[in-house]
Amino acid sequence: MSISASAPWLKFYGDTPAHLTYPKLTVYQMVKAAGEKYPNNVAYEFMGKKTTYAEFLKRIELTARSYLAMGIRKGDRVTICMPNCPQAVDSFYALNRIGAVSNMIHPLSAAREIRFYLDFSHSKAILTLDQFYPKVASIQNDLKQPTPILVARVKDELPPVLAVGYSLTQGRKLPKLPAKGNFLRWNDFLTAGRRWKLPLPADDGKDTDGASILYSGGTTGTTKGILLSNLNFNALGLQTIAASGFAPIDGLKMLSVMPVFHGFGLGIGIHTALIGGATCILVPQFNVKTYADLLIKKQPNIIPGVPTLFEALLRAENLEGTDLSCLKGVFCGGDSLSIELKKKVDDFLKAHNANVQIRQGYGLTECVTASCLTPKDYHRVGSIGVPFPDTYYKICKPGTTEEVDANVEGEICLTGPSVMVKYVDNPEETANTLRRHSDNRLWLHTGDLGKMDEDGFVYFSQRIKRMIVTSGYNVYPGQLENIIDGHEKVLLSCVIGVKDPYKMQKVKAFVVLKPGIEPTDEVKAELMDYCRQHIAKYAMPYDIEFRAELPKTLVGKVAYRALEEEEAEKNK
Repeated sequence: MSISASAPWLKFYGDTPAHLTYPKLTVYQMVKAAGEKYPNNVAYEFMGKKTTYAEFLKRIELTARSYLAMGIRKGDRVTICMPNCPQAVDSFYALNRIGAVSNMIHPLSAAREIRFYLDFSHSKAILTLDQFYPKVASIQNDLKQPTPILVARVKDELPPVLAVGYSLTQGRKLPKLPAKGNFLRWNDFLTAGRRWKLPLPADDGKDTDGASILYSGGTTGTTKGILLSNLNFNALGLQTIAASGFAPIDGLKMLSVMPVFHGFGLGIGIHTALIGGATCILVPQFNVKTYADLLIKKQPNIIPGVPTLFEALLRAENLEGTDLSCLKGVFCGGDSLSIELKKKVDDFLKAHNANVQIRQGYGLTECVTASCLTPKDYHRVGSIGVPFPDTYYKICKPGTTEEVDANVEGEICLTGPSVMVKYVDNPEETANTLRRHSDNRLWLHTGDLGKMDEDGFVYFSQRIKRMIVTSGYNVYPGQLENIIDGHEKVLLSCVIGVKDPYKMQKVKAFVVLKPGIEPTDEVKAELMDYCRQHIAKYAMPYDIEFRAELPKTLVGKVAYRALEEEEAEKNK
């Protein structure tokens, strides 16, 4: 019997059930059920202002009426171009309530990208903040169909004292809206909703209906819209709560730092918390100081984040002596957590009285986010954990549906209730990525390399596309980064391939040193010697370049492609 069919990982589940029941509900209906069960719990907190579940359900209803008054109907798509703030959360559920589909995009996207997302999704409207209005307005005349802009303000969601302070400081720098234009202010939008006298449409959405479109480079690196269903989001939330090892989560506080336009931020930071009766502490903009202050003041119980967020935690200056015994779950996803960074974060947590380890998850936007997680009190060095309940993993020979043996590297494939509906308007790529195997299950081919041991623990190696071929040898940057990060003077590294006329590609490393370590020639020589001791000759970096920081993608991963482009430009 194959490893995937025998599911040996179940032996490491502890109290986590192997199978769950997934109600045939929409994402709105799941949150409504939580709101009716925990009406007085705080659903979300934004800049100190708290909204209970009872209030939250009323806000969703008013926002749904307002979208109807704006002309949005079942099946329509509306783009949400927002950071983590109440209007974005209210809109996500309100659109679902009326059967519309949210199209989630990054508010810092360039104008040209926003135009692409609006045209691609055929959006009937776009919600954004006042500070991004000029950028969105600049592309309105170039769109394939008229798209009104719904303009929200942070100020409207602040407690009164903070709102005054905001108006006198950051608010003064914000662009003024023109007297006329194809836009609607959020408060006017809500007023129209209060006047909407017709009843809301029947709440008859199906769990299989599309709920939201998120974006990913997919397995080929080109932007794709991923249609995710109600079931996808609900299954993820229920699986995450079950696998957490500390369920139920009602009354707990989640530090919702990961952005709402990202599967990790929306699926775990928002939806998982809200269907479990927990509180989302909405963080609209991440910086190290704010993050440290929130940890101290809010004492959250659950923190989901990417490796760069936890690396920032280690650099925070004002956490000395802070008691973090409040933490029940610290989850890392979105990018590979190096062995060394895990050790550093675990040591940090222990030193601050937190009785937990950082637990690595793995997944793709094609299954919302995580589908595999380190068990609560156990881990295997280098492993990304074991599959979620009702989710199965197998390792296949790349390009085939043929499962390989334990500890043999191949393509990571998975199947389960969180796997996407499809790539929007891209049947060919959908068919390449979702393949029916001989067991008649539909498997997601991730485009990632990894292996699985005899006990079902999964190990991620590399995206198949992220590989350096030098003198005919395959070199995996993630493995080299793991080694370099292990040096006592290194905080973070990124390894790329640089074009070379002889070797095809040669290996270059970019390194951020720990605070207090100066980037001298002596340190560089020391690192090169260290690499020679730990890295095969063919994979040795020909150069190490020190940087104060590494470029990051919009969701906080190290932007290795940006470094590749820089080097390509230099070597023209």
